[in-house]
Amino acid sequence: MKKFNYIASAKRTFKIESNAINSLANQIDKNFTQLCDSIRSNKGKFIIMGVGKSGHIGQKISATLSSTGTGSIFIHPTEAAHGDMGLIEKKDIVFLISNSGETDEIINILPSLKRSSYKLASLTSNNKSSIALASDISIVIKSKEACPLDLAPTSSTTSALAFGDALAIALLESKGFTSNDFASSHPAGKLGKKLITQVKHLMHQGSEIPSVSLNTILSDALIEISEKNLGITLVKKHSKVEGIFTDGDLRRCLNQKIDINTTKIKDVMTKKFKTIEEDALAVDAARIMEKNKIFTLVVMKKNKNVGVISMHDLIQARIL
Repeated sequence: MKKFNYIASAKRTFKIESNAINSLANQIDKNFTQLCDSIRSNKGKFIIMGVGKSGHIGQKISATLSSTGTGSIFIHPTEAAHGDMGLIEKKDIVFLISNSGETDEIINILPSLKRSSYKLASLTSNNKSSIALASDISIVIKSKEACPLDLAPTSSTTSALAFGDALAIALLESKGFTSNDFASSHPAGKLGKKLITQVKHLMHQGSEIPSVSLNTILSDALIEISEKNLGITLVKKHSKVEGIFTDGDLRRCLNQKIDINTTKIKDVMTKKFKTIEEDALAVDAARIMEKNKIFTLVVMKKNKNVGVISMHDLIQARIL
C-alpha cells in the first residue's frame, strides 16, 4: 500500500477551514444586526431547523443559545411536517439552516412556516436560493469545502457553527449576561460547581482552624499545625489574626537554623498574608492561590476571620 501523508492532509484541512472562519468577519452585514435585534425584542421562541449535518449544527447552536440566556429549541423539518408544526406560534422566529438553500424537507413546509411563525430567518450560501428568498432575514456566508470532492460538508458546517457561536455571544454581551446567570442554567457537573460553589461551602471553621497566640513557642505551634492537618496556623491576638505560619515558613526557619524550642512564633510568622471573603466563588480562591503560588487562604467576613480554605479542599470538591 502506498504510504499516504496524513499529516499534510490534516494541515490542508485546517488551513482551508481556518480561512473559512476568518472570512466570516467580512461576510456578515446589517442582516446580522437585524437578526440580533429581532431575537432580543421578540417575546416568543427562537426555533432552529436543519437537515443532516445542518441539523446537527442547528442543535448545537440551539443548545448554546439556551445556555447563554436566549431561549431556543430545535425542531427537525420532517418532524414539523408530521405534527411538530403545532409547537410553532405566531410570535416565534424560525431560523432555517441550509448550505444550498434548497433543502427539500424545508422547502416543502415553507408555506406553513410563513403562516405559523412571526418571522423567518435563514443561513445559506446562496442569496438567490428558495429558502433565502422566502426569508424575512437572510444571512449568507460562503466557504470553500475542505473536502477535495466538494461533497462532504466540512468548511460550511464549521462556518455555520462559528456563526452560531458569534450569534450567541453577541446576544449574551448585549444583555449583560453574567456568570451568575450562566450558573442558573448549569447547576450540575464540574462547570456548575465552579459557578455556584462559594468559599464558605468548602472552608474549615471553628475548632478545625489551627490557631495559636503571638507568644506561642514555635515547637508548640508545629504541634497545632500537625494536629489540624492544614499546613498552616493562624497567629492571633485575642480574636484578630496578626499573621500566619505555614510549611514554607517552617522550611525557611530550618534553613536559617532557628531554634524551634525557644523562638516565639510572632518573630517568624508571615504578617502580610492573602485573604478572601467567604461569599467569593471557590474558583476565585483557586486563582488567587495559583497566582501567588500558595496553598491556603484565610477566609474573612467583614474584616473578621471565619475560616481557612486550602488547595486540597478545592481539588477534593472538583473545583480544579
